[in-house]
Amino acid sequence: MADKTAPLNIGGRVEMFIDRFLIADMDGAALKMTPPQPREKVLLMDRPWEGPGSGIYSCVFFDGEKYRYYYRGVGTGEKKAFDGSENQYNCLAVSSDGIHWEKPELGLVEFNGDTKNNIVFSGHLAHNFSPMLDPNPACPPDEKFKAVAGLSPNGLYAFKSPDGLRWSPIQKDPVIKKGAFDSHNLCFYDTNRGGYRCYSRYFARPDGEEALDPGAGVVISGRRAIQNCVSSDFRRWSEPVPNHYNEGAPLEQFYTNATVLCPGAEHIYLSFPMRFMSERYKNRDHQYVGVSDAVFMTSRDGEHFDRTFPEAWIRPDLSPRNWTQRNYITACGVLETSPEEFSLYVGEHYEWDDAFARRYTVRRHGFGSVNAPYAGGAFITKPFVFDGDTLHLNYSTSAPGGIRIGIAADGTGWPACGFSAEDCDVIYGNELDYTVTWRGKSDLSAFRGKSVRLRFLMKDADLYSIRFGG
Repeated sequence: MADKTAPLNIGGRVEMFIDRFLIADMDGAALKMTPPQPREKVLLMDRPWEGPGSGIYSCVFFDGEKYRYYYRGVGTGEKKAFDGSENQYNCLAVSSDGIHWEKPELGLVEFNGDTKNNIVFSGHLAHNFSPMLDPNPACPPDEKFKAVAGLSPNGLYAFKSPDGLRWSPIQKDPVIKKGAFDSHNLCFYDTNRGGYRCYSRYFARPDGEEALDPGAGVVISGRRAIQNCVSSDFRRWSEPVPNHYNEGAPLEQFYTNATVLCPGAEHIYLSFPMRFMSERYKNRDHQYVGVSDAVFMTSRDGEHFDRTFPEAWIRPDLSPRNWTQRNYITACGVLETSPEEFSLYVGEHYEWDDAFARRYTVRRHGFGSVNAPYAGGAFITKPFVFDGDTLHLNYSTSAPGGIRIGIAADGTGWPACGFSAEDCDVIYGNELDYTVTWRGKSDLSAFRGKSVRLRFLMKDADLYSIRFGG
């Protein structure tokens, strides 16, 4: 019987298995999150302007020549980085590979009578100063870099810079006023809509509704949560709306969000909130209550987020200093540090005397997978059309494991002649861009633009992503 479902159109995009967007049914297989791998420490908070509270609310990106890492610094005279302190700084580290970072002497901002430091911005707005590189082709040269920063009750202010070093306000008044901004609020140019998007904090009641005084936009109570708004010019922004989640998703405190477009799959929004458990108190050597970890969620429109994986993306490790409040804040930005991996950067030992940022890595387009155990599993896709002549897999198997794929044309459910799972040459190994063959042939041009389904038979295997290409 023909399937009446309108086919999806995936073109030649990379489609990651991080939600059920492409999946119709699974039998013995399941979606599985891929935890990141902890790597080396990349930044130590060891300078006089990097006292307690430093190293968080960070932004990382490639500027075309080098990697940049913007992060918060707090003068050593401060016992705690309270929001309104003027003794706060936004600092810059640079790298040629995303692994080895340097703190350049920029000579821009004075600290204790000396400008030999890596500070680019100072004052209470440095508490959460969040720079971005603007790829908008219509961006004026003096606005190549943009930033937002601000605190409640005033709101978020917009800044511009020609070089990411010398900053000036875009306008006198805040550009976003509704929210609770004492956290990492961030912005980027959203290529999916051809405009800017900002993710910021607000407080929600336990039922998920807003908990704001509608007159002043000031927090009255509630749970830390994420809202977003959009703009065409970085000056006039839409009314912020709360992020929405799939039915049944737990209501948890999201202290930050670290939302970005996935490199190479920019139609997918990735978000790495720090999840805050404010009532827990594990390490009694620390004066503040609370423990935290990092979680992972995704979206395909920037507003509705899928929490297929409610488990921790990063669990606190064996160090007691990571079982204290506000650890595992992920920097905003996913760097392509090699053809095989993405790098992300996470704060650890927050407000201890050895605070640092660590690099974590994820397999390229491998944030999640369809996983099948040794006993085997299968899944079938929804009907879709594609653009390309060959099917490419990002996958891994065990030595005895494997994957076979069948193609069903025209939504009939019947295997296309010569392209059944039994015709498929068994796939095993660990590859990022494997070209699938059926009895030695890879050409799928006869199916281009037609509605098809794929049926995967798997054993002890993970399928991270697929794409159709030339």
